[in-house]
Amino acid sequence: MTKSELFQFEEEIKECFLQGEIRTPIHLVGGNEDQLIELFKDIKPNDWVFSTYRSHLHALLKGIPAEQIKRDILSGRSMHINSREHKFFTSSIVGGCLPIAVGVAMAIQRKGLDDKVLVFVGDMGAETGIFHECSKYAAGFDLPIKFVIEDNGLSVNSPTAVTWGNHEYCLLYPQKVKRYEYERVYPHQGTGIWVEFR
Repeated sequence: MTKSELFQFEEEIKECFLQGEIRTPIHLVGGNEDQLIELFKDIKPNDWVFSTYRSHLHALLKGIPAEQIKRDILSGRSMHINSREHKFFTSSIVGGCLPIAVGVAMAIQRKGLDDKVLVFVGDMGAETGIFHECSKYAAGFDLPIKFVIEDNGLSVNSPTAVTWGNHEYCLLYPQKVKRYEYERVYPHQGTGIWVEFR
């Protein structure tokens, strides 16, 4: 998919939300299309992708049809887009997919398969203990997994540097962890406009 197609999808979901067609929280993303397109160039259909509550673009780039994703979102599953067929799973729990992704990577290694795992986490999630435990374990056993930190500088709506201390970001396992920065286009939740449901 192109950058404009990804942006247009989120704009379409935004309009559905503003029209009252979606009655549950949505978490739109924008401003990181280029980085995602680059990351997904190496992801094959047999590879696994684990995402966060902000998963729409990840799902599109993994190959899940846009119509299917839109149906899920309209059904109230914006934060829970999952597809066994496309090996794509999400969790709205901060860091919730991390240990599952590590387990899948371990299974791939033990079976001698060529598949790999890509797992996403926000900059807030990357400060948690589970992230550090999972990335350390994956590096120690050289599991076929890459952790991607999507850093918009915010832990929900609080600056991450203020929340966790003003320090340089340290990646202990650069062979397993990739971090990129982007500026958030949409608010943390919703569209920034109140919607009245009738």
